[in-house]
Amino acid sequence: MRFLSARQRFLIYHRYVKPVRNAVLGTGAVRLIHAIERMDRKRAANAAAAVMRRLGPLLPEHRLGRHNLRLAFPEKSDAEIERILIGAWDNLARVAVEFTHLHEFCLKDFGRQTEDVVGYCPETLAHFHELLTNGKPAIIFAAHLANWELPALAASSVGAKSAVLFRRPNIPAIADVIVRTREPLMGSLVQTTLDAPIRLARLLQSGAHVGMLVDQHFRGGVEVMFFGRRCLANPLLASLARQTECPIHGIRVVRLPDGNSFWGEFTGPIDPPRDRDGRIAVQDTMQVITSVIEGWVREHPEQWLWLHRRWRPQCATSAGHRRHTATTS
Repeated sequence: MRFLSARQRFLIYHRYVKPVRNAVLGTGAVRLIHAIERMDRKRAANAAAAVMRRLGPLLPEHRLGRHNLRLAFPEKSDAEIERILIGAWDNLARVAVEFTHLHEFCLKDFGRQTEDVVGYCPETLAHFHELLTNGKPAIIFAAHLANWELPALAASSVGAKSAVLFRRPNIPAIADVIVRTREPLMGSLVQTTLDAPIRLARLLQSGAHVGMLVDQHFRGGVEVMFFGRRCLANPLLASLARQTECPIHGIRVVRLPDGNSFWGEFTGPIDPPRDRDGRIAVQDTMQVITSVIEGWVREHPEQWLWLHRRWRPQCATSAGHRRHTATTS
């Protein structure tokens, strides 16, 4: 191999090595998923969380999470930051187990009732009622908080037509299992391909509610401030709102102290900033949404996914261009 050029090694890897690797990983992951499905959810989640509280700090992502937390909370001590990170690993392990048991969850007083009930406050009930009775489609944002799969169950639970934007995993066997798990529970699944904006706009025009996660780095996105630092956000949600004038809502779940139950919140309509022509301003709207998410994260920092690169150095270099294109698009 050392006598081959870089291009030859690249081709060999992608043509021969990568497919075998993906097949092995896919088979192992699918077997693990099926095994967890047969376990008691709470016991499996507690066991997985206990393992990850010890294993997580040994992984490279722990250093990344520590760096992110120091950027976000410079006033916190090292002990506080470590406590938050341990909580993040605990939460991530529970999410992995809960994914295989999504069908066991229900929304209080809506649809089929099970033992795993997600509760909510009276204001959320009022917002659900408004969503069901006003006849208007809505665009709904969520974040990687607590179990971020659960908010996508809300629309179908209340009997509303819905669609969810998702990124298909690279390993086909895992992707197939994820789609089979999600689709019966979450409505239409729209993959993050080049035609996704068109498909989502058509779904909104047909009366479907569209949901998406909006709290990760998006290359080529619009600049927003998150915990006082510049980062890039995917402008798709605000662009769809600008195009369709559909109302924007936020949805989140909070993991309760027992680690295995949840409380949910569905916000009232977000009032999007507008430009001089009266149209929704994309970048400013994404800033409003990002500020809402920051407030959620501040409430329960141990339940957010700190283990990815949310802040990147290049964000500041092309801010002026992105600000201009976001306002005029």
